[in-house]
Amino acid sequence: MAAWQRGLDFLAQLASALASVMIVALIVIFGWLVYGRYILNATPTWVEQAALLMVVWITFLGAAVGVRRGTHLSVDFIRDAMPGRLRHAALIFVSLALLFFGAMLAWQGYVMFERTARRDIPLIGISEGWRAVPVILGGAMIFLFAMDDLIRRAAGTGRGT
Repeated sequence: MAAWQRGLDFLAQLASALASVMIVALIVIFGWLVYGRYILNATPTWVEQAALLMVVWITFLGAAVGVRRGTHLSVDFIRDAMPGRLRHAALIFVSLALLFFGAMLAWQGYVMFERTARRDIPLIGISEGWRAVPVILGGAMIFLFAMDDLIRRAAGTGRGT
């Protein structure tokens, strides 16, 4: 079980590192946009589409990492005010909802990939399907991380148990 936990932690760390690199790349390409527009008087047209693609990747990778680290959006003060059994039930419900949400994201991301893979993103010339890949990956990771959380809660070792 410890190897499984280390594997999931590594996956979350890898996703976080990739999202971090993309944030730096966003800063660089927007710097190039400003330089091109105001210094060279030649606006690079590909920046907007590349930025949109990177934002999708950053969003879904970051969401999955948030599930693993337990930092996803939640209303803690209500849950924390609940009695022990009700709090535990609420935590299980959240994990089940995230499990379902992750599965739906991965499935619908695949459907989106199938429908868009043969079209190109304007101005950057790569497949439109690359916008769906982070949806699939993020959904699959959310599913895995939520499943792990449910298993740990059942064993009594989950976060906030």
